[in-house]
Amino acid sequence: MTPAAPPATALDAFGGFVGREHARGRLVVQPRMGFSDPGRMRGGLAATRAADAATVGTITLDSYTRVGDDESARRAVLEGVDLNGYPIVVRPARETHDVLDGIAGPDFPVQVRHGSAAPQAIFRALLGAGLTATEGGPVSYCLPYGRTPLERSVDNWRESAEILARHGGSTHIETFGGCMLGQLCPPSMLVAISLLEGLFFLRHGVTGISLSYAQQTSPAQDREAVRALRRLAAEFLPGARWHVVLYTYMGLFPRTPGGARSLLRQAARTAVEAGAERIIVKTEAEAHRIPTVEENVRALEVAARAAEQAEPLPEGDPDSEVYREARILIRAVLDHSDDVGTALLRAFARGHLDIPYCLHPDNAGRVRSRIAEDGRLCWADTGALPLPAVAHRSGAVTSANLLSTLSYMERRHDSGVATAPTPQEKKVNP
Repeated sequence: MTPAAPPATALDAFGGFVGREHARGRLVVQPRMGFSDPGRMRGGLAATRAADAATVGTITLDSYTRVGDDESARRAVLEGVDLNGYPIVVRPARETHDVLDGIAGPDFPVQVRHGSAAPQAIFRALLGAGLTATEGGPVSYCLPYGRTPLERSVDNWRESAEILARHGGSTHIETFGGCMLGQLCPPSMLVAISLLEGLFFLRHGVTGISLSYAQQTSPAQDREAVRALRRLAAEFLPGARWHVVLYTYMGLFPRTPGGARSLLRQAARTAVEAGAERIIVKTEAEAHRIPTVEENVRALEVAARAAEQAEPLPEGDPDSEVYREARILIRAVLDHSDDVGTALLRAFARGHLDIPYCLHPDNAGRVRSRIAEDGRLCWADTGALPLPAVAHRSGAVTSANLLSTLSYMERRHDSGVATAPTPQEKKVNP
């Protein structure tokens, strides 16, 4: 049996800042930003800090570092080749210290985002540079990104979490489990995996945790999901200090500037209405290219202004469909073993966890999803998931259905349909 984590004794700087801003009624906004050149990375962090919003910084790592190809990253640095992120493992710690000096601190914590199924060297490097916040997870940074066996990823993340835990209670880790493949995964599965990864971190000694959820196709359903995640965290994560982060839609993004801003504003409103404390933004350039620093800052401020115009909404039925399904999935996984990592492996092996349209060899691939007429993302085929019959929905998914689903949010926001509330939203927020 994996021992339960000790009670949290030190508030991590990252979670502490988010908590203070939330208490002031402010949604914390965060970009997805990474540059290989230290000067550009420092400039991006400085611009993020100076934005007219409550912000935290991001250092996103490059693709070589994510897959452990340190030699290629080192060669690129020596040859002056521009990478798609910051190569923290091959940069000397003093260089990263210089990037952060005078910018990062209690009023502007910085998080390292990466995408690695084997992040041990990344974690050592970020701690060596004085950083204490990162993100990922044994499932969420394995299944969508490659063919690393899930068992190996669980072992890697067990070791990585323990690296953070040995550093003390000041560390913070965000589960990426609320964003499996970015779209097409019904909210109950996203909530369940996010919670299970958070529990995995807690059981391995990390007490500063954030739980993620990615915006999907229905604001009303997204509010249910964020509230379900909060309720489940209160039930399953005693001893942790946690908050919830909402990712702006991770699927096909609107191609027009107006459509992109519409979707971002909707995400910010949803975050406030449902009680999330932080949001990861996306920019007007998202559908076309890597955004500039200026475009990132503009997105931060658009989200902040939208959040200021929103208010928390009454919860409604706490036993929502998302909550009920997610809790069934979580309990079914934990019934497999007292060790969360072992339980995750057994659940995927039996199809008790299954991600729609995910081609990883360790994913059963028997479930399907669809968008209902009211915009909610739901199950079309539940495979071997342990959900009751009332949660099963019939309806074959064709290639045409799938293509339509993939472009659903892009079309709605580019056409302006989503700028007005739906009848379902009016009932909740007249």
